[in-house]
Amino acid sequence: MKYKYKTLVWGSLLFIFTIGLFSCQDYLDKEPESIVSEKVAFANFTNFQGFIEEIYNCIPDKEKKYWTASWNWGEDELFNLEGSWHMTNQVDIGNFWAWQNAAGTWFDDDNADPTSNDKFRHGLWAHAWYCIRKANMGLSNLDKLASATQEEKNMIAGQLYFFRAWWHFEMMQYLGGLPYVDEVLPSVGEFTLPRLSYQECADKAAADFAKAAELLPIDWDNTTVGKKTLGKNGLRINKIMALGYLGKNYLWAASPLMKNGAETGGANTYNYDEAYAKKAAEAFGELLDLVESGQTQYALVEFDYDDIYNHKPASGTGSKFSDMFYTMGQNALMPGSTEAIFRGPSSDWNGSNWNTTKTFGPKVKGIVEHDNIIHHPTANYVNYYGMANGLPLDDPESGFDPEYPFRDRDPRFYHDIMFDGFQFVNAAMPADMEYLRYCGLYSDGPMRNAADGSRSGYFIQKLVPHTANKYDKAYDWGNRLHTYLPYMRLGDIYTMYAEACAAFGGASGKAVSFSKTAEEAINTLRDRCGAGHVNAKYVADRDLFIDEIRRERAVELSFEGFRFNDLQRWLLLTEYPYNVKTSHEFDRVESDDFYKNNDPRDARVANFREEVVLTRRFGVKHYWFPLKIEDVSLYPEFGQNPGW
Repeated sequence: MKYKYKTLVWGSLLFIFTIGLFSCQDYLDKEPESIVSEKVAFANFTNFQGFIEEIYNCIPDKEKKYWTASWNWGEDELFNLEGSWHMTNQVDIGNFWAWQNAAGTWFDDDNADPTSNDKFRHGLWAHAWYCIRKANMGLSNLDKLASATQEEKNMIAGQLYFFRAWWHFEMMQYLGGLPYVDEVLPSVGEFTLPRLSYQECADKAAADFAKAAELLPIDWDNTTVGKKTLGKNGLRINKIMALGYLGKNYLWAASPLMKNGAETGGANTYNYDEAYAKKAAEAFGELLDLVESGQTQYALVEFDYDDIYNHKPASGTGSKFSDMFYTMGQNALMPGSTEAIFRGPSSDWNGSNWNTTKTFGPKVKGIVEHDNIIHHPTANYVNYYGMANGLPLDDPESGFDPEYPFRDRDPRFYHDIMFDGFQFVNAAMPADMEYLRYCGLYSDGPMRNAADGSRSGYFIQKLVPHTANKYDKAYDWGNRLHTYLPYMRLGDIYTMYAEACAAFGGASGKAVSFSKTAEEAINTLRDRCGAGHVNAKYVADRDLFIDEIRRERAVELSFEGFRFNDLQRWLLLTEYPYNVKTSHEFDRVESDDFYKNNDPRDARVANFREEVVLTRRFGVKHYWFPLKIEDVSLYPEFGQNPGW
């Protein structure tokens, strides 16, 4: 019975398609809804909200899903050799089946439990159908909420519509069109719900997101209901979240893959569905107009640092860029600041320090403790960080000099990336370890071993500070270091708005609902960090401008888990140079003393070159993940993705 409980309820479509609403007591030790009766669950706002709380609890924490986790599956990241079992490497070798029941990825879980506070027991596929079923149960019982105020009824219904769409959308990104389940399914009878096309699914999700946006408040703190939980409403579904996902859902439906179908060659990479793109622009535009007119609790965080390498903000600065991804010395405050729009719960903050914070720095001589697993950026991805003047590295006018490859780069490069000569340890360390104080990331340097160092010549410190090491001890319990990756943030919205507008109007494209053009939206993000505006030569050509939007999205959202889906929907997943992962090789010219007294960005190097570490051999089938065999075997209309 325990085995059936796990597989039928949490792990598979089989539960929904063959068991139905209240028949599960015949198969299970208990009914999932038996904690409270139907009459009690839907009797008033408080009880109904308690019914919905379990859906919030099911949202996976991408970073802390396992002792060492994997969420960047594009060309953005490499693991060291001992991380070959992680989904990132499995994608590299074309084994897309690996998402199923993989311990190190947030996408699935064979031991999922929606009631658990254990961060390891929440997976997307494992919970999606269960949460969709709960949303449909709630919507079908709204009439029982007779004693509630209209505000309370709207807030309950709005959350349910949002979650029904959100769980569908998150699965669709990887799996394509699915049956869109928008009713409580019967417990008996033949089941024939067909898989819809991606755009048919998107239309249904859009209707739900739009209803949620209409019903929900901007800020729960400003409602009668929300005043009872002031200061604790940051994760509650609201109008801004619904508008954000309404726009994202439409933009994905507009994207080249969804319009043209999976194909190789890249000929249709700029071929968008303009009707869907216009709908996306209007949803994003409404959101951004509310934000920029001061009607919301959201704002871009500041990017103003006295010491960018140590993420030390300028005096008088409020929230800083890194606050979106980690907090330290703030009593384990959940990251996100004023910019994170949609997040799930992160109840086990100290879980950050058992796993996440120890997987970004070098493991040479135990300088970072724990398992010998390291996330590090590919050199080809680091190349997206252009020059401070706003030009890409490969532009002949950019000023990039291979003898000084770290000089005058986009300011976000210095915030996000650890490069050769970067001071990795600030605290005192034993004399025989001093050679590791500064990153030795040149070819054959002390931190370039593929087993315990970097395979690419770089490390990441965007999501975890470099002081998470044995000597600075940032990951010690007393520092209250807390990491979390938002599913959606305001910087994401600006890039998606720009892309949607550019799809139908180029750089000057704009929504009716918002005053800024696509070009101005991108420059808003560049102004935030002090990078140069999009150059006129890229503004003048629609396709070149879209390239710059895509590069901006790569830099702004680096390592946050979006890159695979972007390459996929742009029909670039199979295309060079997006199918290779590379390293930067070079020789040091400066003495070791140079790095003790000078900024490492000013170091001169020799023989700077790029070498291919691996090539991903993808075909048309790799544009979608394979579905589980037990699910596609349920009935003929629920078919497998092509090629799998």
